[in-house]
Amino acid sequence: MIPSKNANTLETEKYWDKHEGEFDGYWKKRAQIAEIENKKAYFPDPYAVSGNFTAAISDDIIGKNGGRRTLKGKNRGAACMATNPIDRCWRCDPHWANNRQKLADCVQGFGRNTKGGKGGKIYVINDPSDGDLLAPKPGTIRHAVTRTEPLWIIFSRNMVIHLQQELIMASNKTIDGRGFDIQIRNGCGITIQFIKNVIIHGIKVFNIQVGKGGMIRDSETHYGFRTQSDGDGISIFGASNIWIDHVSMRNCSDGLIDAIMGSTAITISNGHYTDHNEVMLFGASDSYTGDKIMQITLAFNHYGKRCVQRMPRARHGFVHVVNNDYTHWEMYAIGGSMNPTIISEGNRFIGPDNPFAKEITKREYAEESKWKSWQWRSINDEYLNGAFFIQSGAELKNRPFSRMDMITAKPGTYVGRLTRFAGVLPCKIGLKC
Repeated sequence: MIPSKNANTLETEKYWDKHEGEFDGYWKKRAQIAEIENKKAYFPDPYAVSGNFTAAISDDIIGKNGGRRTLKGKNRGAACMATNPIDRCWRCDPHWANNRQKLADCVQGFGRNTKGGKGGKIYVINDPSDGDLLAPKPGTIRHAVTRTEPLWIIFSRNMVIHLQQELIMASNKTIDGRGFDIQIRNGCGITIQFIKNVIIHGIKVFNIQVGKGGMIRDSETHYGFRTQSDGDGISIFGASNIWIDHVSMRNCSDGLIDAIMGSTAITISNGHYTDHNEVMLFGASDSYTGDKIMQITLAFNHYGKRCVQRMPRARHGFVHVVNNDYTHWEMYAIGGSMNPTIISEGNRFIGPDNPFAKEITKREYAEESKWKSWQWRSINDEYLNGAFFIQSGAELKNRPFSRMDMITAKPGTYVGRLTRFAGVLPCKIGLKC
């Protein structure tokens, strides 16, 4: 039976009419500032961004001289287990923990200008508690993410963090879980609302619940009343320049990752997702045309066991789905409404055994006479076990960018290798990760 307990409350216009009325003057001002920043982060030529990314992947696969890249210097001959261009930027350095902020140079795709807390101080979380929502204790994650200054947030040991209410972040922050087992579970999730420049890397997020709301600090200088949270693992709301990398997520009350209300310049990469119905929602309201600026790259992710649908489901914007591994779905893999552009490139789709769920795509709330003009293209994807992708829109020819616009090195067959290390990495300080 297809699970329905996680039905998304964001689907109704009634929800948005009520929600927009909840913003006080403080949040309305933040929304106005975020809208300006989001427009700055928007790429006028999204095809060029996606083309440059696929060219980089192709170079990494075949090597610029036709061979696989190797390490140089004292580590020559040692195997480098990084298998895609994002990971190869940092994982082969045994001293990565001494230069954590190099990670910020490794993002590609639409979120490629994201720097997170680069240039800021290192902030060490040494206390997993979340007891005071208004005056969070120094050394806790809530204290760290609400500071005004840029911060690179790391952890002193393995931690299980039960968030009492949603964790509302301020701009210019990196949450870097490398080196330890960091779990945010059995509580509320992470909220990235009306801010910019956030990196979340190397943490596990699961069993996230709806928060009851109340008085919660959202920055160093402000706290206020929040209504009930939605139960997303990570909620991106009116935010830009966001990179989510090497997370492992499952079983949240709403979506695992949602990006809505004009959010843009986002890359979600190297993630491992299981045990969820509505996995990712990009653009929440049919009527909210502000999501036309939404641009999201999904790269090297693994959608695994007991994922049902929405990997992703998009409205209005532009989504580049490149070199992801879809080994499981129960209803469909990629869906949308309101004329989003979806470029599926070099993915591997393994259809379910259910003969009625082989189709990868699902277009909602539109007749074929309308959706046939939507730009949904499949380029060099690999289809297994009867999976099939129904394309629409004009074939992509004479696109306005260089010869390096496509992956040509048998991309579908490389997906297993490119996504081999999706999810949280077992990094150990002093060793290559």
